Amino acid sequence: MVTVKLRTLGFVAVVLVGLLFSSCAVGPRRVGPAAAGAAELKITQDIIPPGKCGRPLHRPMRPTFITIHSTDNRSRSADALNHALAMNKGLRGRHNRTGFLTWHFTVDDHSIYQTLPTNETGEHADYEGQGNRSSIGIEMCVNRGNDLGSTIDRTAQLTARLMRQYDIPLDHVVPHMHWRMIRYSDGRDLGFKKCPRILLDGGRLGPKWSAFISKVSFYAR
Repeated sequence: MVTVKLRTLGFVAVVLVGLLFSSCAVGPRRVGPAAAGAAELKITQDIIPPGKCGRPLHRPMRPTFITIHSTDNRSRSADALNHALAMNKGLRGRHNRTGFLTWHFTVDDHSIYQTLPTNETGEHADYEGQGNRSSIGIEMCVNRGNDLGSTIDRTAQLTARLMRQYDIPLDHVVPHMHWRMIRYSDGRDLGFKKCPRILLDGGRLGPKWSAFISKVSFYAR
């Protein structure tokens, strides 16, 4: 189920280490396309308005990959809702084209928020590389009080629905560390980020990632 009704809670500040919110004004929420086949999942659309903050230009994308991230933000308030609010307020990024960080879905143990249409490029994987240009970005929350098992399971369900919607094969479901990060602003090669940390074993792909992929495969049947 997709809901477009937004909660009128006051904004609870999310502490994102090394990142600052901009002063971009947030206009009325505009609703983008929902993930087809996700009827069993409640997805709240909090789409960044066109032309604002992380959507200064329309940058169309035909997704052929799904990139899995984890937020690394353990603040109690750093749930899916507050990450969505942060991107709508303007979550500053450095060295990329837009100057903001954006991704498509944020998942916690009880909710999923969508902030970008799935046919638009985000800024989440590798600056202006293939990861951004061809993949839907999903962030898993790791905030205190969040049930990580439920978060991972909901992410696997969402991933499977998106695979079916866009005919994306299982081997195109990749971790953030799949993409080499070369900065747009100065061409500096930052190598591969060890993300999603909660699905890595000692900073490498191993049993945790394999278990996640098996779960995605099960839901994609």
